[in-house]
Amino acid sequence: MKCALLIDSSGQFTDNHGRAVILRGINLAADAKLPMNPYMPTHASADDTFFNGDNVSFVNSPFELEDADIHFKRIKDWGFNVIRYIFTWEALEHSGPGQYDDDFVEYTVAVLKKLKKHGIMAFMDPHQDVWSRFSGGSGSPMWTFYAAGLNPKSFKATEAAIVQSAMDDRSNFPKMIWSTNVNRLACQVMFTLFFAGRQLAPKCLLDGQNIQDYLQNHFCNAVQYLARAIARCPELADETTIIGYETLNEPSFGLVGYQDIMSLPKQQLVRIGTTPTAYQSMLLGMGFPVEVDNYYFGTMGPSKSGVKIVDPKGESAWLPVDYDDSRYSWSRDPEWKLGQCIWAQHGVWDIETRTVLKPNYFAFDTSTGEFMNENYFVNNQFMEFFIKYAAVIREVSKTTLLLLQPPVMALPPVIKNHVGIKDDTRLIYCPHYYDGLTLMNKHWNRYWNVDAVGIIREKYVTPALALRVGEKAIRNCLKSQLITFRNEGRKYIGHDVPCLISEIGIPYDMDNKSAYKSRNYSSQIRAYDANLFALEKAHVHYTLWNYTARNTHAYGDGWNGEDLSVWSLDSMHEAKELSGNSNDDAHLKDTCDNYSNISDSYNSESGRLDRVDTDSSFCGLCPPPPPAYIAGTRAPEAFIRPAPLAVCGEVLSYSFNLKRTCFRLSIKGKNFKVPIAGSHLLNPTLPTVIYLPLLHFPKGMTAVYSSSGHWELDHEGQRLLWWHSPGYQSIQITGQLTASLKSMGFTSPSSAHKKCINMQSCTIF
Repeated sequence: MKCALLIDSSGQFTDNHGRAVILRGINLAADAKLPMNPYMPTHASADDTFFNGDNVSFVNSPFELEDADIHFKRIKDWGFNVIRYIFTWEALEHSGPGQYDDDFVEYTVAVLKKLKKHGIMAFMDPHQDVWSRFSGGSGSPMWTFYAAGLNPKSFKATEAAIVQSAMDDRSNFPKMIWSTNVNRLACQVMFTLFFAGRQLAPKCLLDGQNIQDYLQNHFCNAVQYLARAIARCPELADETTIIGYETLNEPSFGLVGYQDIMSLPKQQLVRIGTTPTAYQSMLLGMGFPVEVDNYYFGTMGPSKSGVKIVDPKGESAWLPVDYDDSRYSWSRDPEWKLGQCIWAQHGVWDIETRTVLKPNYFAFDTSTGEFMNENYFVNNQFMEFFIKYAAVIREVSKTTLLLLQPPVMALPPVIKNHVGIKDDTRLIYCPHYYDGLTLMNKHWNRYWNVDAVGIIREKYVTPALALRVGEKAIRNCLKSQLITFRNEGRKYIGHDVPCLISEIGIPYDMDNKSAYKSRNYSSQIRAYDANLFALEKAHVHYTLWNYTARNTHAYGDGWNGEDLSVWSLDSMHEAKELSGNSNDDAHLKDTCDNYSNISDSYNSESGRLDRVDTDSSFCGLCPPPPPAYIAGTRAPEAFIRPAPLAVCGEVLSYSFNLKRTCFRLSIKGKNFKVPIAGSHLLNPTLPTVIYLPLLHFPKGMTAVYSSSGHWELDHEGQRLLWWHSPGYQSIQITGQLTASLKSMGFTSPSSAHKKCINMQSCTIF
């Protein structure tokens, strides 16, 4: 079967001609986690409609089908070649076990067919955050809680989960508190059962199988149901558009590896608001009042601010004894008693005396007695699930990519130890990375940051040694953390396995949304540029988080107060007001008619200097208007950047210096020729293709220096085609600072142009 991407022996993606490919893309979309009918962003009230989780529809998520071309063209114009396509288990199987939403499946296939027309690849992400919407996140259907014996309507009283929709004051939802749900009862129960039910909850049987197998089988079958529908579509069957399937997004350990349920694990670095121990969560779940520690997250991380009494007043997070299981037609084993904490039923603690009996119960595999920690989880419970998931996907396609994502910040698994997957040559390692201090505090600190990965890997004797001072040191710190991820993937998974950071991004609502009033996005530009600098220097593939078509300044991405979308409806409206264009978004042209469509070309084989299409405006006195495709973007200068699309040879390094508007690419070149159909002749050597955005490289304001060969500029396609010699080659392209960058005090590139004019093999076009 024809595939869009191949993987060579060095772990480099290549196209069907053998040219190296760098995957640069974006997540679509943050609000794909939410049902569209009824539309329920997390700032909406948790009324009866919210808890009617069986009767929802995700059709038109992430956007209406008729608008797909607008969004895909915009993303393509920004230079992205891949999308991480978000969908949820809930979207597929919300009505009950085995009941699939064919309308949503049909809609998804239709959207992906539109994507193909724009020449963008995609991999499918079965997304979840802290298990489900009903535990403060996204992903799993509501019925999974009932299957586990939990009552989501009681999560508020017991603080089994902090759910924005259930809060009395939803407008003052604490920053990033949703992420603490991973260490509260609902998530601890669900992830423990999902990954380790057989070892740790052997009494929990549904329809004669352990709850672990029941949940995993339904999840895998639901994803396979969608995958089969995609594979049946003639336009998508060739795998040139849908290139792969990622595993469950950001899986959690649950309680697996907890050494003592009466204390907080040292690796629990996110502590905001009430922060119960695992045992305190169990007490709260049974309705008992508990005094718990209270934390706030400051500029130096979490700090304890005091204690707080949480009193559920006897309300239990567990289903009542008389709950009717016939609602979903499953049969619960008689030994599994409703109305009681399942961990008490397994002898972890005693409800009557409120005493802990086995504080280290979750530290040992009950079937083998082996000691369990995070690494044990990744290499055992997680890998058992991944092998099962991979087998289900392989039933649909033998060649699609399998994108492996272990828990956040965890070491990757040692693949060579797993017979079921070690010989699969289509694996991708997909860790996530966020600059934690910037994300949690919603502030870009140019003066100091910390090496979070180094701290977690216990690289330092004291955390003080992880401190980095100054913006240059911070940027290099981000780079070194991503290099660590890349190298760990090579070490544990394989040197021939590519590394793709499938989530990385910044909050746009920094400093209490000040940029939305001032329209000064300098902090966002600096933060995003630092992250993208790190990605380029680490030489990893990536998909940014995120693009949300319904983003607004008031509610961000519509999910838990997050506001990370690179594009916003409100920013689009502002752009229309500034331009005087009142046309509907659907009629906006995402191309710039101010630029000529005639390609320029230059031959540097002889090393002579030619000047092509030079005009007086290259000095910056009369800059052309920005391209129309930036309307609605936020800090586009940082995320719309040049990059190699297809390289004839090996990519050694590439980077974009935003302050100088200078792009550099170094390669070990090869010559590629392709057969002419029906002939024994070969086409001329294929070019290396570079995305060159008009935003930074307008006509008449761009200088090119190449070490060999000749190039051709395609203004309309925003591409530079470079035919070069074999061996070590380089190209440098200098553009023009935007008005926003000049206002930030960045150096005008005019001096760089003047310097470049005196260089051999250079031209201004």
